[in-house]
Amino acid sequence: MSNPDPRDELVEHLPALRAFAISLTRNPAAADDMVQDTIVKAWTNIDKFQAGTNLRAWLFTILRNTFYSSRRKLNREVSDGEGVFTETLAVKPSHDGNLQMTDFKKAFAQLNDEQREALILVGASGFSYEEAAETCGVAVGTIKSRVNRGRARLSELLNLQDDESLELTDNATMAVITASGASPV
Repeated sequence: MSNPDPRDELVEHLPALRAFAISLTRNPAAADDMVQDTIVKAWTNIDKFQAGTNLRAWLFTILRNTFYSSRRKLNREVSDGEGVFTETLAVKPSHDGNLQMTDFKKAFAQLNDEQREALILVGASGFSYEEAAETCGVAVGTIKSRVNRGRARLSELLNLQDDESLELTDNATMAVITASGASPV
């Protein structure tokens, strides 16, 4: 029996890829472009995908590498002296009345890239520590450390005590803060 074509599975991973891209870029339009680039790269290099391995992890790795490549390229570009381009990059928060979610987003944005990435992979996307470590190209202990430090920093930024819970309606957000999604670290 032959293995199914991995191209048939690409579409089902789009929502998770987009969520990960938004968490990295903090800009929905840039995230959509990054997901599109990821899918094009995956489609073009589908022969390099090893059948029987984790397609989702492979796609996340491509997206992550695309993000960091774009960051390196951005560092080489000429700055916007008058701030005309910078003003167009600002994304205004949606005011839905959920103050805790707004506070969480602000705190989450203050984390460094590595901690934010680890929390999204392990907490929100449901990757195991091993899968996240493979995606990021680091040791499992490094991912565990980044997740632990990220959760601790979020709890600090949100002024959460050990016995306090953060009441959010979004399960993915709760999963980022907590290992089990039940209570904060």
